[in-house]
Amino acid sequence: MIAYAQNGHSDKFGIPRQSREESPILTRIVFEPEFRIPEALRGIEGFSHLWLIWGFSEVQRTDVPCTKDVRREESTKDRLSWSPTVRPPKLGGNKRMGVFATRSPFRPNPIGLSSVRLVGIENGDLIVSGADLLDGTPIYDIKPYLSFSDSHEDAQNGFAEAHKDTGLVVEYNGQSLGLPADTIEAITYIIAQDPRPGYQDDPQREYKLDYSGYTVTFTVEHARAIVKKIEKR
Repeated sequence: MIAYAQNGHSDKFGIPRQSREESPILTRIVFEPEFRIPEALRGIEGFSHLWLIWGFSEVQRTDVPCTKDVRREESTKDRLSWSPTVRPPKLGGNKRMGVFATRSPFRPNPIGLSSVRLVGIENGDLIVSGADLLDGTPIYDIKPYLSFSDSHEDAQNGFAEAHKDTGLVVEYNGQSLGLPADTIEAITYIIAQDPRPGYQDDPQREYKLDYSGYTVTFTVEHARAIVKKIEKR
């Protein structure tokens, strides 16, 4: 591990399913002391986007509670067993697909890959936007994104094409009063992406997500999300 992610995502529910160019959420990439070397970042400011290679830390250990310190440990002996097929939530949770045809975290080697925008460098840390990472996620490597080789205009999206996020309209009904503008922007973006599993569509069900020290309670009916409560944790 060379670094870890630092942001407002303290719980898996609500994290964007993929890295997103339009995301307003900022993530700080904090380097471990032995890698906090200015020369290691020389020239990186010339790239607008980066690849982050990271670990699905929440599924690697089964014998201890998941705290930030645990997530940052590099241990593989307690890794969950894997299955050659998984149930993607966007397919309703019942249909199985090959693990290598999905981005499921339950993999032989639980490694993730995210394309993010480099916003800036601050006190030796990288500030990026668009990351789909939990607070404390271990970062294993960072590489520049190259538009002339990493972008493929004729790429096909397989079964995922028919299950792209459709988005929700978010209504607060006064619940957002007094909150910082950037926090409201982030919460709105998270809910608008519809973090619910594809098989849940109960208008009476209340969903709770934690972000940046707040617990947000909302319901969803007919592509409309209604925020019922925002509480400081």
